[in-house]
Formats: sequence, structure tokens, C-alpha cells
Amino acid sequence: MGMGDVGRTVRLGIVGLGGRGLGQMQTLLQMKDIEITAVCDVYPDRVEAAKDLVKKERGTAPQGESDYRALCARSDVDAVLAFSSWETHTDVCVCAMKAGKRAAMEVGGATSLEECWRLVRTFEETGIECMMLENCCYGKEEMTLLNMVRQGIFGTLVHCEGGYEHDLRDEIGLGDVNRHYRQRHFLHRNGELYPTHELGPIAKYLNLNRGNRMVSLVSMASKAEGLHAWLQQHRADTPLAGAQVNEGDVVTTMIKCANGESILLRHDCTLPRPYSRGGVVQGTKGLWMEDNRSIYIEGMSPGDNGHWTHRWESDEKYMREYEHPLWKEYEAFGLRGGHGGMDYLALRAFIESVQKDETPPIDTYDTASWMAVTALSEMSIACGSAPVAVPDFTGGRWLQKREKEATGIYAL
Repeated sequence: MGMGDVGRTVRLGIVGLGGRGLGQMQTLLQMKDIEITAVCDVYPDRVEAAKDLVKKERGTAPQGESDYRALCARSDVDAVLAFSSWETHTDVCVCAMKAGKRAAMEVGGATSLEECWRLVRTFEETGIECMMLENCCYGKEEMTLLNMVRQGIFGTLVHCEGGYEHDLRDEIGLGDVNRHYRQRHFLHRNGELYPTHELGPIAKYLNLNRGNRMVSLVSMASKAEGLHAWLQQHRADTPLAGAQVNEGDVVTTMIKCANGESILLRHDCTLPRPYSRGGVVQGTKGLWMEDNRSIYIEGMSPGDNGHWTHRWESDEKYMREYEHPLWKEYEAFGLRGGHGGMDYLALRAFIESVQKDETPPIDTYDTASWMAVTALSEMSIACGSAPVAVPDFTGGRWLQKREKEATGIYAL
């Protein structure tokens, strides 16, 4: 199918109707071949808001539920999307898979390794996949870099970096007011809470779970001062002003891969800063850096006469020349949805995998292993930044090309 083609209608159940859930529903409702037949949240006002949104767009309101298990059991639901709190994603998706529905979850880290294994075991028992809707895998820059990596522009990859570097003090600090789950994680946990925006694209660059895998990691957390100071200033009249914040302001995680590459992740959400995903892609022929949008490729970049004369250049011409074919088609079709358009692509990739009954481009093994980084980083930090092993969720399947893989324009 090409961009904009309409396939068979997929009936969706949506669980989690906060800001992200409603936003993703608005993007989904732009697709002619989906119906939202059921919506679910523990807060009745959110259920009503979601029903009103669908009725306004499609003329008929979906069924409202307060229990995700009732939604998963419905006969008028083909696939379930979880936009709920991080710690509930696995419960919702496992329930959906056991009920015979394809599942997709929003981004979030795992609270335990057992959570990740439950997802994998459920997939292996049912044959039904769970896709993480990691929208950054479909970002324009990330897909351009993927294209450059696949064409060998960077040579053999050696090292990649990325981060979730986003000043979220107000969102976290007002979480109890706005019913946002992020607050409780920052108060009670200490780890790489949100690894997949950067790790997802890197996993595709390095062929993780397909001829390569993560084998171990080490995490370190700084002290926790930023959120505490914000709460004292902005929530002085609440118990939060004196609350203990466990999450370090900057959490750094180093990952070693089976084929020798290293990955550096940074989580930085409670200090003042501009937004960045902090990308670095480095190989035997050169490197790219996101924060100054610069690149150096040996033999192509200026100042290549000796090791003292290497000079950065803007990545602009490379981003134009190596733009991914999917994005060329998408721009001709017309960007839509949130986050610069990449939300639409991630959702569309899932919908078309359901229509074709194919493996999604981010499969259950990817979902489990990327989520696991959060739980593993907590273990490492709790043990004084000790190295911890990353489980092989594929059971050895990463060693060779797997029989069933995603195909088509969304395949990554």
C-alpha cells in the first residue's frame, strides 16, 4: 500500500484518554480505514471527552468502558491501543493479546523485567504481536540517518548517543493536579525512566534483535535537586514542597552491544534546558551530532588535508540528499498529526500491520527489550552503578534473520 491508500477497516479500542490519548485519537480519526468502537479510562470525564470527540468527527459515539478488561473482551474491537500510564501498558496489552486482539502501546519504560517477559511469553503463546508506538523511529532526521547508515555513509558504526533532554518540571510538579502519572515515577524511582525516544532509532541503526543485541548496561544518577527546588518555589503550600524526590536530575546509561558497539543514553528532565534528543551517530568514516546539527564525513567534509584541519559542516545538505523515501512520499501526501508528523507514521505502521496480518516494524521483542532498559538502569543505580546483564528476550532468534519481518514502506 502507498501513502494514503485505504485498506480494510480496523476497529480500535483505546485505553487511556488523557492528553496523549486524545491527541492520538485525533490523529487516528484522520484515517478513513479505522473506526474507534470503544474507549476506556478510569476517569469518567475523560471517557465522555473521548466519546464526544469521536461523535463530532464520525457522527457516532463509541462505547465507553471504565475497565480495560471489558474493552479487550468486546467483539467489535480488532486491535487495542494503550495510551494509559506507563505501569499499566503491559497489563492492557497482555489482556488484549490473550483476547486475540493486536496490541500497541505508547512509549514508556518497564517497572520490572518480569513485565517484559510477560509480554514476550504472551506473544510466543498467542502469536499476536505488541508494537511500541515509538514515534521517534519515524522522525524525519532519524529516518534520514537510518538511510545514511544503511548506505554506509558513516562506515561501520562504533558508537551512538541519544537522550530525553526535556525540561518537564511543570508537568511533573503539577502531576497530582492534572492526573498525570509521571509525577509518582519521579518521586519514587531512580533510573532511566524514558529511554526509547533515543534508543528506538539507535536500535534500528545497530540492527538490535536482528544480528545484534544489547548485552549489558551501567547507569549512574546525579543528585536530585531540580524538581525539589521547583516544588518548593511553585507548590510551597502543598506536601510536595517537602517531598523526597528520588529521580536524579541527570541519569546516564552506557550500553554494550554483542557486536561491540557502545550506546550512551541521557535522561535529563528536571533542570532548565532547551529540548534535545542529543543524537550522535559515529562510525569509521565520520559522525553526526544533533545539538549543533553538524556532520563530518571523511573525504566529503572540508578541511581533510590532515588531522588538525578536520572541520564540522552543517548537516543541511546531507539531510536533503539522503532524505528517506518514506518521508519524501509523506511530504507529498501532506504532514499530519503531532510531533512534526511522526505520530501519524507510527500509528499508520501499526494499522497497516494489522490490515496485512504482518509483523509490525517494532515487534514484541523490540518492545520488551527497549522497555527493559528502565528496570535494568534502576538495578544498576541501586547497586552503586554495577554492570547488569540485558536478557535475550528473543531466545537466540537475534542471531539470524527472522522468518517473519515487517515489509513495505514502514518497515524501518
